[in-house]
Amino acid sequence: MPPRMMTEGARVLAVCSGGGLGDLLAATPAMCALQRRFGTKLSVLASAYAAPILDGHPAVSEIIIADSLPPGRAGAAAIAARRFTHAVVFWSSARVAALIQRARVPVRVGQSRRLYSWRYTKRVAVRTEAGDVTSHWTDVQMDYARALGAKPISEDFRIIVDVRERDAAEAQAVMQRYDIGPRFVVLHAARGMSLQNRRLPRASFAAIADFLGEALGATVVLTGSAGEAEHVGGIGALMRRPSAVIAGATSIRGLAALLAKAAVVVALDSGPMHVAAAVGTPTVGIFALRSDLPDRWRPLGPRVALVLPSYPCPAGHRKENCPDFACYAALSPSAVVAKARQLANAPVAL
Repeated sequence: MPPRMMTEGARVLAVCSGGGLGDLLAATPAMCALQRRFGTKLSVLASAYAAPILDGHPAVSEIIIADSLPPGRAGAAAIAARRFTHAVVFWSSARVAALIQRARVPVRVGQSRRLYSWRYTKRVAVRTEAGDVTSHWTDVQMDYARALGAKPISEDFRIIVDVRERDAAEAQAVMQRYDIGPRFVVLHAARGMSLQNRRLPRASFAAIADFLGEALGATVVLTGSAGEAEHVGGIGALMRRPSAVIAGATSIRGLAALLAKAAVVVALDSGPMHVAAAVGTPTVGIFALRSDLPDRWRPLGPRVALVLPSYPCPAGHRKENCPDFACYAALSPSAVVAKARQLANAPVAL
């Protein structure tokens, strides 16, 4: 198809309805490249949980909540009514592939090497499936944009989370409700895995939190979702220093605003880790499992440091099946806090 025909009157749908918050943010650089390629903002199909993080994103014109679509052919008809010319599927599944095909989107970009990949008109080989463990996931996702002729620039890879006035007001209200002073640090010691979080070593995280608060002379705020509240509260109960447990107390955007106010954020590999880095807060990302792949999932931001895997995890242990998360228990609080202190005291690059 000639370039003029591909771009003139284009209506592009980015499909990001699977995965989590970090997966959605990792697709936004490709959305920026696609916006420049087609000269128009994108519609995005995303989950109700993660979608709010895109509010105000410069490459996005419309957010369609996947959870609100009717099932089956009725959902396809709802997508078809918007007359999209292109659909780019960043998180592929048989259901999504069928949805956009039944919606009669002419150009459908998706993952190759799946039984349902025939439903896509452009099929992209995911290089991580061929053994690539060093490419950042944002660049892997960019391959879908490249398949449509997009040419990324370095600025595309800046993760954008726009903290608005009402988000800041929500964060301020939470700070007042939990008596959080102006200087505080955040520990996000959860990974969005309700069952696995129950096995995470709370005593180790409590020790890190105490050391973090003492070293930086700040209140420690423990964050997490409502589903992680029991785990996060258990960490707070084991701490020697007072803490504020706010798991489930904010929206995603309110959490972004709160993280933006923190002196430093220490977080396990998770969506909030990526949000903290994106809003410019000094962020220490903890990648403790051998399978965590820090090169692929490191947070992108102006002030970031990593705690890399060092514990000899048994072969085959992953976050989904690890029985004890001994790698987290083996973390050195002083080593973690040293990185946090270094970041918190570093000058901001202009």
